[in-house]
Amino acid sequence: MGIYERKQREKEQRKIEIVNAARKVFSHKGFNTATMEEIASEAELSPGTLYLYFKNKEELHTSLSIEILKHIADEIQKVVNQDISLEEKIERFGEVFIAVYEYDSSILINLFHLQSGETLQNLSDEVLQQIKTYSAMAHGAMVDVIRDGIQQGVFIQEHPVALADILWASYAGIVLWVDSKRLLNDQKDFVKPTLKTAFKIISKGLKQQ
Repeated sequence: MGIYERKQREKEQRKIEIVNAARKVFSHKGFNTATMEEIASEAELSPGTLYLYFKNKEELHTSLSIEILKHIADEIQKVVNQDISLEEKIERFGEVFIAVYEYDSSILINLFHLQSGETLQNLSDEVLQQIKTYSAMAHGAMVDVIRDGIQQGVFIQEHPVALADILWASYAGIVLWVDSKRLLNDQKDFVKPTLKTAFKIISKGLKQQ
């Protein structure tokens, strides 16, 4: 291994360490309270070193959202590759969405805020491109399944992109809305059962009668 390759590997490893440290600090203190100095301390680095890898705290927090978006895209692609019916694939998409919410709801919520807010304007071109890439992977895989279902007469004759948008928007909307209700009313977390109900309705609505 040459000097350049070794330095690149060390750089990637340090970036992973920073992200892991950030996850711990954000989880413990929350995004608003956490500081770059605390994250640097957790990663055993100087604050200045963090800024060599991330422009600001928002971008570092966004990197965690990119991880979960990539995870969603990978899991959806696994479903697409399974030897099951198209109707079952739609149902599995719902299961993937619920599993990701259970894995890290706070980062998932941040992802949906990112996709619908002005924060995107404050991100570097590299980070923004990653969000676009993984969003396209996840959305494109859903579109392909729905398009196949329409062509085979399994799903209703509507635009596949619009139907995939409804699927994704339902996911994001339910997570954000039900979570906000929980915070306002100090209620139990009803996101999971609401998602199950929503995707049951969506799956039924997609099918040709």
